[in-house]
Amino acid sequence: MRPTLPAVLTAWAATRAVLLLCVLQILTLPGPVVTSDVEVIYQGWSEVLRTGVFPEDDVTWQYPPAAALPVLAPLLLPFLEYAPAFYTLVLLTDAVVLALLLRAGRGRGRSRAGAWLWVAGVPLLGPTVYARYDLMVTAVAVAALLCAVTRPRVAGALVAFGALLKVWPALLLAGAARGRGGRRMWGAAVLTGLGVTGAFALAMPNALNFLTAQRDRGVEVESLGALVFHIARHFGWEGRVELHYGSMEFLGPQVSTVADVSLLLSLVAFGWLLWWRVRAVEWTPTTCADAAFAALLLFTVTSRVISPQYMVWLVGVAAVCLTLESRRQRMPALLVLAATGVTLLEFPIFFGEVVTSEPLGVALLVLRNGLLVVAGLASCRALWHTTVTAPRPRAAGPTPGSTGAGTTPHDAPDPLLTR
Repeated sequence: MRPTLPAVLTAWAATRAVLLLCVLQILTLPGPVVTSDVEVIYQGWSEVLRTGVFPEDDVTWQYPPAAALPVLAPLLLPFLEYAPAFYTLVLLTDAVVLALLLRAGRGRGRSRAGAWLWVAGVPLLGPTVYARYDLMVTAVAVAALLCAVTRPRVAGALVAFGALLKVWPALLLAGAARGRGGRRMWGAAVLTGLGVTGAFALAMPNALNFLTAQRDRGVEVESLGALVFHIARHFGWEGRVELHYGSMEFLGPQVSTVADVSLLLSLVAFGWLLWWRVRAVEWTPTTCADAAFAALLLFTVTSRVISPQYMVWLVGVAAVCLTLESRRQRMPALLVLAATGVTLLEFPIFFGEVVTSEPLGVALLVLRNGLLVVAGLASCRALWHTTVTAPRPRAAGPTPGSTGAGTTPHDAPDPLLTR
């Protein structure tokens, strides 16, 4: 049965009310308090940024220059204290994403399934999702993907702006269409990126420090590579877990080797994406979103860091795929939804067990990261199948505005491209 609009809105309102109660600490979950990033770190950054400079000698500031905007945004609500203002803005951004997905889900060949995935996936992360600015970045990425087919220049500008908020939206260019539309998207992204970066670099010192901010990172305890050390600790590994670069990381013998392997796997993923673009023969309105989803999954599972808030990136891009009725991405999207629920268990509820490599904590990581690996492989397989090995046949018939005379199957438009 097709989900009704009132049901979607009611579910969104109910789940977001619970999230607000959690970040305001009226309701609490077991484990560490997740709001300290906003109440301490973000607010501290905002005080520095208000002086016209980026934080210097602060290893927790690892972000591109446009990240200053969401950090400073709560100042737009002077009648609220910093933290409540931040949560209010995230809530409003959440509502905007839902509106975009609902609007895009209308009509033939579209679905409200994406809106449902967003409604369900965001609260599965618990209060963490409202206590980080990643949902704001995801909103920009969702808007870019929904614009990619019909407004490539707008999409390109949004991709660049998103990348200057938190880098990963640059992956949305992986599926930019060939031809004029793709060139427009890339051109707008490059021009916007250079313009915004240049403006920040001229206006605020230290704008480009993020380029080298993470070179000395270890291996974050929730990443795929971290499983090596979670297991090794039970066999006498002499390393340790410390708060490092703003997250709990493994430090010690062989950590740099695992970090290098993670980087190598990311390069392999990049190479596969290039090979896919060379071999692809079919672009449809879903290809950009499908490729973005596959690329994001690949780079998430190969990263040295898989922080809980990263899951909202995947939920947002998966929601776009389902909105556009990308049928072969349904299973990867559902796997991401399941992994999001497991993420809430490993952080914050049982994070103590994760940090100390207790069997329960390790089992949760194996399950969550395993789901992401399977989702990544399934998404890549689906992308390859729909664009390389089994492209959709072109329908025979007259082109729009023609009389039908002399039209061949080769001349007929792809029905997916003329919706």
